Amino acid sequence: MSQSVTSAANTDSASDRLQALGLALPELRDNPYYVHHRTVGPSIYISGQLPYKDGWLQGQGTVGRDVDLKTAQELARHAALNCLAAAVQAVGDLDRVRIVQMLVFVASTPDFGQQSQVANAASELLIEVLGENGRHARTAIGVAGLPLNTPVEIQMVCTAV
Repeated sequence: MSQSVTSAANTDSASDRLQALGLALPELRDNPYYVHHRTVGPSIYISGQLPYKDGWLQGQGTVGRDVDLKTAQELARHAALNCLAAAVQAVGDLDRVRIVQMLVFVASTPDFGQQSQVANAASELLIEVLGENGRHARTAIGVAGLPLNTPVEIQMVCTAV
């Protein structure tokens, strides 16, 4: 894992680790058509999140044609951060969030084949911030297109600890 994982892991709380990474949870804008999360029993279902930062979509295009792997990985980290923000809305505290499953959609060319490498960036962020509570089951798939022509969308299932 990266050096940031090692340095961030030396702090106590998930919020401290997030701050050590130079990140903060974004505010999610309300949408009249869906909610960012829905709790059913112990499970928290997080709606698909796009790589928004400060209200702006951070990229558009198709990975493998318009968007390179490194950029797609950064976009996946933004989307995962938005998922964490939705999870905190549901449970109230980042330290109570446990990721169960993550589904990563990558708008990519048919021959791209590195969707798992895009997803790895989001997985790494979750582990950096949440430690063992960030480890999860995961699927990464390539798709022909995503909303607003974004390269990455992430959906999660979480639980409160």
